[in-house]
Amino acid sequence: MALMLRKLWQKNLPVLRSRLDSFNTVAAAAEAGEITEAMRFEAAGTAHKLAGALGTFGYTEGTRLARLMEEALSPEDGSAPDPARLRLLANDLRDSLSLERIAD
Repeated sequence: MALMLRKLWQKNLPVLRSRLDSFNTVAAAAEAGEITEAMRFEAAGTAHKLAGALGTFGYTEGTRLARLMEEALSPEDGSAPDPARLRLLANDLRDSLSLERIAD
């Protein structure tokens, strides 16, 4: 079972990296004041999917951070997301996964 999960993880690394990159793009757009509702909605959906996928692979911290990212992209008061928080969460999420170590 562990070998099968590892192979599945390796197969999905390009998608994972793309999703993480999309968070950096959204954070940059927020920092520039150019984030759109469509960008927020798409990134929140990506964070939601990522939270579930990471849980499957046992990355509980990654799951927690992805959920926080989802929440940060959709503030309850309808305001624009905090760009610094988005950047911090994007970086923390990437760091929590240690992709360089995992890819070996």
